[in-house]
Amino acid sequence: MPIRSPRAREGRPLFDVVSLARRARETGGRLSAEQVEQIRRTVHRAPEAVVKVLPRASNDLKAVGNHLNYIGRNEEVELETDDGERIRSANTESLIEDWDLDIDDVRRQSALGATNGRKPPKLVHKLMFSMPPGTPPEKVLGAVRNFAREEFWGQHRYAFALHTDEAHPHVHLVLKAVNEDGVRLNIKKATLRHWRFEFALNLRAAGIEANATERAVRGQHRKAKKDGIYRAGLRGDSVYIHTRGEAAAAAQAGEGSDIEQAKRRLTSTRRAIEGGWYSLAGVLERDGHLDLSREVRRFVRAMAPPRTDTESVRESPDYATYRIPMRDKAYSR
Repeated sequence: MPIRSPRAREGRPLFDVVSLARRARETGGRLSAEQVEQIRRTVHRAPEAVVKVLPRASNDLKAVGNHLNYIGRNEEVELETDDGERIRSANTESLIEDWDLDIDDVRRQSALGATNGRKPPKLVHKLMFSMPPGTPPEKVLGAVRNFAREEFWGQHRYAFALHTDEAHPHVHLVLKAVNEDGVRLNIKKATLRHWRFEFALNLRAAGIEANATERAVRGQHRKAKKDGIYRAGLRGDSVYIHTRGEAAAAAQAGEGSDIEQAKRRLTSTRRAIEGGWYSLAGVLERDGHLDLSREVRRFVRAMAPPRTDTESVRESPDYATYRIPMRDKAYSR
């Protein structure tokens, strides 16, 4: 049975140190045991739960079938469905029929004729849940199974599969975009924050130390690159990375001012975060958590200075290559 637990409030930061510190300071209230543990996990740098939405090839039947075959590793890996059935990718056609995706596809295409040629909406959402190397794969799978039951069972049809062929264990989950009442799920940033919180909660219930905080709270600012950008970068043909490099070169040559504006925003955010952490250190000390209070202060002092993406590119050992114009090469991202 899935665990029952408090739900994260959608639309709110996963761990708002500034707001938490202000409330505790102004009201004189004590931090709850759950809040103290969240602080402890963060300053001890517990592994962060990762939830991603894979963005491409989700809006036609062929693409859905290809993705189901991919996560099933062409019949080498079992897929588990929302009703507990385990199937191989050779049977995904029956899954598509059972989910009525063929009917949904006809409806979408009919509606598309009245939408001025816009891109058709997704038939499915492709999600990926992952944890760092060394995390027991079966526990990651169990956490995703419980998460999916809590979030989607009886509403959205879904199937998922565990992959262990890379260093970090991860689970791919295919989620029907339209629920059983005909309502389409639109995934927003707040939705992803909520899912990360719940995934981490289920991991901890399985005995895996897992956290769900935002980068700025941990003193980090660089976003993880999307999968397509990352893989194109490994091949050396990423338009996104090349464009960032050109922006860094232009900024250094005095050709742009966006970097200064971005730097001011980052610096302002960092000051607020540091102030919140130091206030929490004071609250912890007042409540008798002396060791944790000292750890919080060390955690803040160890934060690297805030860096914009452009500054990070400029400091890269490969920075010189960004000044070379792109010639005779098709860049995929």
